[in-house]
Formats: sequence, structure tokens, C-alpha cells
Amino acid sequence: MEIILASKSPRRKQLLALCVVDFKVREANVDEILDESVNKVDAIEKLALHKAQTIFNHHPEALIIGADTIVLVDDEVLGKPIDKEDAKIMLRKLSGRTHQVITGVCMMDQYRTITFSSVVDVDFCVLNENEIENYANSEEPMDKAGAYAIQGLAASFVTSIRGDYYAVMGLPVSQVYKHLKNW
Repeated sequence: MEIILASKSPRRKQLLALCVVDFKVREANVDEILDESVNKVDAIEKLALHKAQTIFNHHPEALIIGADTIVLVDDEVLGKPIDKEDAKIMLRKLSGRTHQVITGVCMMDQYRTITFSSVVDVDFCVLNENEIENYANSEEPMDKAGAYAIQGLAASFVTSIRGDYYAVMGLPVSQVYKHLKNW
């Protein structure tokens, strides 16, 4: 069965390649707007479903995998920063705090659809203004939920995580693999 990743994220492509040898990538052009009427876990799973469904409509013979990630601090969603100033604001909110990273996943084919998520607690050290400024200027925060990449320069900000490291990057590899084995 053909497998298609419904994502434009290069990180998700790299992560899926850890457990799937042969797959295609198709960008799901959807508005990444969370449903505020449900809890954050359900909202991110619903968005992953929407991405998967968009690609499934064009490839009903394939197994589609859709995913999305949010960063949550004090029940506030930190999405992708719109510019460097926005990235700095987000980094200040994360500084010296614990936040959650929630990655929702949907896997669907013509016979079934499943959604699941991974919730990870991430602790950041206290960041000074120089660190925030330098990191924001690195361009790494752009196009990343919460304005950071745990696998990049921001690794030095993370004091601990409780949960799936790969889910923080954008795809809970072990959960996806488990579901693929049972598919």
C-alpha cells in the first residue's frame, strides 16, 4: 500500500523515514486554525485529521499520515512566529518555564481512520535577552511552533523533557511505527 505523508515539514519527512522506507510527501494546503470549542489535544488531532483528509480526497487508495504540533504555555498556544519580534516574545514566555508540546497524528485509509497524540512536558532554562536576541536572529525559530527547534540551537535551552523527543520535533515515531505494524 502506498503511504503518503500529508505535510510540508522537512522534519516530519526525516522522522517518518526512521520507520518507513518508501513513502511520498504531499503538502496539505489547509488553514492551521485550532478549533477553540474543544480541548487542545482534540483540536490538534482534528487539525491532523483535516490535513490527512485533504490528501486522502485525492489519493483514496493510499494510507495517509497527517500531523500537526502546538506549543502550550499557561493554556496559551504558541504557534509559528510571524517574525523575529514574535519569536522573541514566545521565547520570553518559555524562559525558565515548563511548557507542553502536543503533536496530533491522523492515519487513514479507505477502511479506517485513527487519531492519536503525544503530549510532552519540556523545561527551559532561564534565557537572558542576549540569548533570546541571538537565537531569534539565527532564523531557526521561523516556521517552528513555539519558535524553537529542540534538535537545533535551542537544544541548549532545554533542561529536561518528559515524553517522546521526536514528538517535540513533530512526529511521535514510535507511536506511528506501532500503528503501522498493526495496520
